[in-house]
Amino acid sequence: MVLHGREAEEAAVAGLLARAWAGHGGALLLRGPAGIGKTELLDEAARRARTAGSDVRVLRATGTEAEAVLPFAALHLLLRPVLTAARLAALPAPQARALRGAFGLDEASPDDRFRTGLAVLTLLSDLAAEHPVLCLVDDVQWLDPSSAEALLFVARRLGDEPVALLLAARDGLPGAPAADPAPGLPDPLDLPGVPQVRPAALTPDAAGRLLDDRAPGLDPAVRTRLLDQSAGHPLSLVESVRALTADQRTGRAPLPCELPVPGRLLAAYRARIEDLPEARTALLVAAAAGGGHPGEIREAARALGAGDDALPAAERAGLVTLTGTAVHFRHPLVRAAAYQGADPRDRVAAHQALARVQEEAGGEPDRAAWHRAAAAPGPDEDVAARLEAAAESAWRRGAFAASAAAARRAAGLSPRPADRARRLLSAAQVAVTTGRVAEAGHLARQAAELTEDPGVRGLLAMVRAAVEDVGGHPRTAACLLLDHAEPLLEHDTPTAVSLLVLAARSAWSAGDAVLVPRVADVAGRVRSARRETTAPGAMAQLAAALRTAEETGGTAVPAPARDGLAASLAALRAFVKDVLHHNPGSHLVRLLAADCAVLLGDDDAVLALATAEAARCRERSTVLSLPEVLHTLAQAHLTRGRPDAAAAIAAEAEATAGSLAGLAAATGPHPARRLTAVAARIAARTAALAGDDEGCRAALDRAAGVTGDPTGASDPATLALLDLGQGRHERALLRLEDARRAGAPAAAALLPATGDLVEAAVRAGVPERATAPLAAFTAWAGATGQPWAQAVALRCAALTGPGERAGERFAAALGHHRAAARPFEEARTQLLYGEWLRRARRRTEARPLLRHAHETFERLGAAPWAERARAELRAVGDTAPSAPAAPADPFAVLTAQERAVVRLAAAGTTNRDIAARLFLSPRTVEYHLYKAYPKLGIGSRRELAALKDHGTP
Repeated sequence: MVLHGREAEEAAVAGLLARAWAGHGGALLLRGPAGIGKTELLDEAARRARTAGSDVRVLRATGTEAEAVLPFAALHLLLRPVLTAARLAALPAPQARALRGAFGLDEASPDDRFRTGLAVLTLLSDLAAEHPVLCLVDDVQWLDPSSAEALLFVARRLGDEPVALLLAARDGLPGAPAADPAPGLPDPLDLPGVPQVRPAALTPDAAGRLLDDRAPGLDPAVRTRLLDQSAGHPLSLVESVRALTADQRTGRAPLPCELPVPGRLLAAYRARIEDLPEARTALLVAAAAGGGHPGEIREAARALGAGDDALPAAERAGLVTLTGTAVHFRHPLVRAAAYQGADPRDRVAAHQALARVQEEAGGEPDRAAWHRAAAAPGPDEDVAARLEAAAESAWRRGAFAASAAAARRAAGLSPRPADRARRLLSAAQVAVTTGRVAEAGHLARQAAELTEDPGVRGLLAMVRAAVEDVGGHPRTAACLLLDHAEPLLEHDTPTAVSLLVLAARSAWSAGDAVLVPRVADVAGRVRSARRETTAPGAMAQLAAALRTAEETGGTAVPAPARDGLAASLAALRAFVKDVLHHNPGSHLVRLLAADCAVLLGDDDAVLALATAEAARCRERSTVLSLPEVLHTLAQAHLTRGRPDAAAAIAAEAEATAGSLAGLAAATGPHPARRLTAVAARIAARTAALAGDDEGCRAALDRAAGVTGDPTGASDPATLALLDLGQGRHERALLRLEDARRAGAPAAAALLPATGDLVEAAVRAGVPERATAPLAAFTAWAGATGQPWAQAVALRCAALTGPGERAGERFAAALGHHRAAARPFEEARTQLLYGEWLRRARRRTEARPLLRHAHETFERLGAAPWAERARAELRAVGDTAPSAPAAPADPFAVLTAQERAVVRLAAAGTTNRDIAARLFLSPRTVEYHLYKAYPKLGIGSRRELAALKDHGTP
């Protein structure tokens, strides 16, 4: 069939196919009003694929309004021809399990959400290894959100696959309602990264050719009027001709007063359906079913009095096409006309008949539940309970948008306010889990107005607190959690404990000296002692003891403060040890344990906890939790002098963010943006170490920009390190002093930066301003027993104390450093000791210390510190090496995604495992390695082993 006036659109489609057949796939969205010719362009693509050779595999699906709430319905329709046992078995086991779970073929897990999209990508990649693949998806505006999310995930990763994805969507015309709207519901047409083509109205010349092709021999006057009134709309023009009698075509009879134009096409189709009374009921049932299987539709229509010839009669009239597996409407507007033109009572009867058929078949309870909901005239607990079960099923399958929609609809059908509140809570929890904080807050507020149940209100508080935390208001979040934890202490201890753990983290993050003790007080009243409840109390006790130690302003820390430090750290140590070695507990408990390990200064525990948790997140594809875990892990590597490993984590975060980018409509903006922020903060810390002012500030600004949190641009510890390295001592001191004034928790969080504060104060000529912070740090360091902390405390004492004891203290500090693994801190001690020895005219003793310091600074990329060490070496008469060129990082020439792939490959990770970790296809991993090898000057994967020391974690 010739497409008239669609040369530009055909060229765009042909280009997509040609690139895909050459191994450079992609996606294209055709978007425009109904009847403009999008489906015909999809048909033309299928025809081109057939003429390209029998080796092109074509997969096709159409979204329907009736299935827009059914998890993965459109995706299953698209992939059904290739979902064989052998194909599924060829997928990596976690992906195969996720895909089977999504389609209801196996037990599913919410953690499989992103893995499902990856499984689809791998499946298409495997198919494309045999033959090029063309995927055609029509009526994208009615895709269920889970299918839309998976297809968008795939669409953005086809660049190295012989796969073409051609989508078509229509704008703004009515259809049968599928679900109640809610704030934050994903727009299936929001497909960032997918180019769009919008077919326009036909030119008069093209419209004339189309009309002549469809109705040759028209009377000239009739032809002119049809062209004028159709305004270049192809479907309107074709339907206008179809509606005319033979006499009207030849001009012997007058034309209708109003010819079908886009706004009146529905009415025209309704009229044609009215002319087929024997098929009207069957068409209504088919419309209510969204197409569906012919046998199911016949059975439901038969129950309403339709004859067996009803669907064939509709097919003869050109309204539907029947296949062995589906009823296809000739155009979406035919379906809308059949549904909307029916009496409301008949629509209810159609949904009831379909529900009965599906319930008797026993295979699709979710679909039956939605039909029951569509037939419900008002609140109905039985239907609400069915939908609640459908919501739980969708949640298990990782279809979170479908789960939220079912829970919302169940709430709307709930007769009792308490049930309505509970179901709105479920919808809110789904929304906040997937990063839809606006929707979550809206639903939680609705639910809170309907219930006084302390347990439900406590769970709602968790949702609302998460919204506040994301919005940068941790103090408000902590207050919400505390207010709702107290009423639950006697009646619902598990929920109370969860609220208190969250409150402890939020209060500590807020740096609120009042809230932290309040959390501890409430936690202390939990009836049955739990290890989680000891942590808030210990955190509060630690903050109070540190504040007392600092307020003394001297070295004689009062006994109560020393005892408080010892007791609090012992409690934190026991909690961390239990989580690390005996009972890991929930994700929330493990995050709290990592926080506590930081407060203990226990680098080994922080690294172990963060490494294990990152592995869990990667294995389960729980990207919502990954940003915070990766940030903690990167910080642990940086403190241990492994900027290479930290850079690898930054590359992973950036690559994963790139893989998830564009899913904001389906996932919320937070996972990708927070991963980008993690990469930026790691880059900022590395730039601060290197003395790169511009790079450090740009990275912090980027972190603040992507998260929407302006405080992210003023990380005081990172900026103070930058200032100190650049000799801006007064500025570094002021930054840290201002940050510490926020309260005891903030001061405790800045404990590792105390060495920076002391050195800044001494070099600024105001050592007295370091006395109080140093007293607290020294007490804490002694109580932790951590060698690195004791070494820094001794170094600071050497800087601020009596000169005659400085050498002794520096030497003792170096002894502690040898038992620790913080090379940057050790090199700083060596540098300061070397400077002191030079001033004491003990140059021979100074030289080896300064050489070691210089070598360490160079290895860590700490340029300003290395320059200081060089200057000191020259001052003691050593042959100071000239500043070398930046150490050759072979990965610097690679893109972020290439760096992430190469680092993992160098560590021995297989292509399939790399693909799963970075949310790519195996073929894309191969492509990145192929592009990276020439840049690295190597020819094979085996040669990557020689680069392992350049950043492989």
